[in-house]
Amino acid sequence: MTSKHATVSFEPDLLWRWVAARSIARGLPLPVPDHGGMRVDTGLPEEVRRYVFTSPCPGLRELAATIDTPQVYLKVCAAAADLHGLLAPRWRVQPSGYLMAHDGPPVPALPPASGYRVELLRDGAVTAARIRSADGATAASGYAAEHDGVFILDRILTHPDHRRRGLGRMLVTALGSTQRSSASRRVLVATEDGCALYSTLGWRVLSPYTTIVIPAPTQ
Repeated sequence: MTSKHATVSFEPDLLWRWVAARSIARGLPLPVPDHGGMRVDTGLPEEVRRYVFTSPCPGLRELAATIDTPQVYLKVCAAAADLHGLLAPRWRVQPSGYLMAHDGPPVPALPPASGYRVELLRDGAVTAARIRSADGATAASGYAAEHDGVFILDRILTHPDHRRRGLGRMLVTALGSTQRSSASRRVLVATEDGCALYSTLGWRVLSPYTTIVIPAPTQ
């Protein structure tokens, strides 16, 4: 399906820098060149490695033809429809994502909603944020990382019991306030629901971001 969001051109190295900052935010190895894209050896139980491409390319087709095991993810800045005919039937498309950027001044941090408090913890280039409810439970959480001229947001989550209370906006703006360099480009990859939230805060879609993987066999 073609993306319903308008897209704009972006510099290919922006994606590389986002992947590197994401790896730092998650304590993963930095990306390395592979098949015309980049590879991250995640080594996680649910993901052995991931490959990221700025566009469908011959290297993507060649790589996909060599993989026949699950838990290896291919990610590409393209709509799912653009991958038809490039991949064998064993590959499955995952829910849509979007590469997004925010230009101009950051949105000021919003005050905590009634009954909630925001906690920020910086560790080097990475900042972790938690929104606590009155009973101390984690109502929302997320991370930011600043590296090589980009400032990224990662793993922005709101607990189902605390949704529709503006906590996502509060979390995003709180993390945004930790950006150190005004020259850093703000970048993230969002889900469909996340895209709707970020769009209200001035973020724009640069490209659809499609994920494909070979499903693990059912037990």
